[in-house]
Amino acid sequence: MALSASIDEILKNAHTIAVVGLSPKPDRPSYRVAEYLKQHGYRIIPVHPTAKEILGEKVYPRLEDIPEAIDIVDVFRRPEETPPIAEAAVRVGAKVLWLQLGIVNEDAMAIARQGGLEAVQNRCLKIEHEARMGR
Repeated sequence: MALSASIDEILKNAHTIAVVGLSPKPDRPSYRVAEYLKQHGYRIIPVHPTAKEILGEKVYPRLEDIPEAIDIVDVFRRPEETPPIAEAAVRVGAKVLWLQLGIVNEDAMAIARQGGLEAVQNRCLKIEHEARMGR
């Protein structure tokens, strides 16, 4: 399946998005992307080591702490931090590892794919949603 078709399917079929590195600061890209996705009907689960609540949602310190199924693990972390996140995404049974715009790590992509996940890097979920699903 071509990446474009795959992204269309991901956006249509996903319901729950764990956002790793979601900042509690409204001026940060991670906050704006998560806020947009929440406004468009996705369930957002913030993953942050110290925050308690972001966007009105309970925050979990790690993917492994989330007590529900995850469709997309959306990552806002430095590229070198992504392989362990990919490993955690595989462990929790997520369907997609998504590294945001500017984040590229081939090791993380390989871990995700070997674990049976779809893997996308260097793309923004908000931009892709706006372009494909409309505003």
